[in-house]
Amino acid sequence: MIDLLVNADDFGFSRGVNHGIIDCHKYGIVNSTTIMMNAAATQHAIELAKNTPTLKVGIHLVLTWGKPLLSDVPSMVDEDGFFKKQSILIENPTEISLHELEREWSAQIDLLLATGLVPTHLDSHHHVHGIKALYPIVKKLSDYYHLPVRKAAAHFEDIETVSDIFMDDFYGEGVVADYFDNLNSSKMDGKSLEIMTHPAYLDTVLLEGTSYTTARLREMDILINTQLPRDYILRK
Repeated sequence: MIDLLVNADDFGFSRGVNHGIIDCHKYGIVNSTTIMMNAAATQHAIELAKNTPTLKVGIHLVLTWGKPLLSDVPSMVDEDGFFKKQSILIENPTEISLHELEREWSAQIDLLLATGLVPTHLDSHHHVHGIKALYPIVKKLSDYYHLPVRKAAAHFEDIETVSDIFMDDFYGEGVVADYFDNLNSSKMDGKSLEIMTHPAYLDTVLLEGTSYTTARLREMDILINTQLPRDYILRK
């Protein structure tokens, strides 16, 4: 048997995203989500999560979208106070102050804890926690808050991960109706698996804030209507 976590990223991005994730949990196979603490609909997501206790909620650490919670993290922002773009971070990861990163990501985790919700794990927007130069902070926060992390990189060897295997191909052109039917269970038997998803209803905030839009509706259709193969058990 395969222990399965179907995680919906970007909880809090917009009300349309939030409602899409909740519907995919109530009526489909999504059993986990990760919340952005600096987004337009974060408070809305928190309210929905408190009313949906069966949905696991982790934290979606942010470093490449929107603005930081802290105002004194100059190495992480552009001249307008927004987080630097993902492409800049990937090209020059060592320009980020690890001290500032630790403070900002700690602030995001602490803000979630202050709501009364108990996070199950952590991952990150654009998978930035998988950047090797940032690993010391990921490891430190995981240990300090006792939170397993998404297995986003091969160098995650001395850290607790939320699953044995992580798959990020249910995205874009990979969003196909038979995706879950075609999972190769023979290579995963006895292991745990996380699959990343991004379901949402479209709204103005989403359409103006990201290029990944209509595919989220296709994801919703599949996540609500799919019957999992019998070898896969949704994690409770």
